[in-house]
Amino acid sequence: MHMATKKAATNTKKVPAKKSAGAKKTKTTVSTAPVAARSQTFTGHVQQAARNMTLWRALAAELIGTFLLAGVVIAGQGQPIFVLFALVGIVLLIGSISGGHVNPAITIAAFVTRRIGWLRAVGYILAQCLGAALAYVVLNAFIGGAAAVSADAQSFGQGAATLFAAADVSELTGKEWYVFFAELTGTAILGLAIASATREKTDRLVASFTAGLGIFIALMVSVSAASYVGASAIINPAVAIALHAYGWTNVWPLAIYALAPVIGAIIGFIVYDLIRGKNAK
Repeated sequence: MHMATKKAATNTKKVPAKKSAGAKKTKTTVSTAPVAARSQTFTGHVQQAARNMTLWRALAAELIGTFLLAGVVIAGQGQPIFVLFALVGIVLLIGSISGGHVNPAITIAAFVTRRIGWLRAVGYILAQCLGAALAYVVLNAFIGGAAAVSADAQSFGQGAATLFAAADVSELTGKEWYVFFAELTGTAILGLAIASATREKTDRLVASFTAGLGIFIALMVSVSAASYVGASAIINPAVAIALHAYGWTNVWPLAIYALAPVIGAIIGFIVYDLIRGKNAK
């Protein structure tokens, strides 16, 4: 009995003592809250975007694309067939870089439907307006260097060379709403086409011709409707700058060539999203 008790006592294992609380290793954590908070502020967001070279390339692409589009519209006097092939070529050139909006109304519609962020949208609009204005400046410089028209040529009705420009809206007293809805309808058709083109990820040629044919249909409808009342349809607020469509003495030019296209493009994007459905790939 005594031996069994002794053996049991010797077989008892010793449990190591727990380490004291002071001996525990402490982990040092670095708080990233200030950095995250700084990046979420307006200034931090702008600074971060300013360092993004992809954004700068997209802005340059939009400037060049709108410059080319406005130049074709002026040189081709707004003929839809010329604008069709111009937009196809422009989207093929810059579509993979910026999306090939080349239209502030399309950019605003893309922002409203959450396709792009607000900072990119603002940058696109500024680049597009600058590109269209540069197109006018460059072409006007060539007009300034044109030879003077002789007296004999003037006798046959030949005048000095001028750039294509939009019709004066101030002369359409009581008919402004017709032009407003012509612009709205045209950009709604264009917005529908561009919304479809932006979903085409695999074939750039298909996306380009979708955009080009969309603007062809949009211009055929809007130009025909506006011409009935002696007005012009542009469906692009930036190109309207190059065509001298805006005036400072009347609010109607801004409403027709800036507000109506934006409303129409938003409608076109929303209608496309509704008929396509959320789950469609």
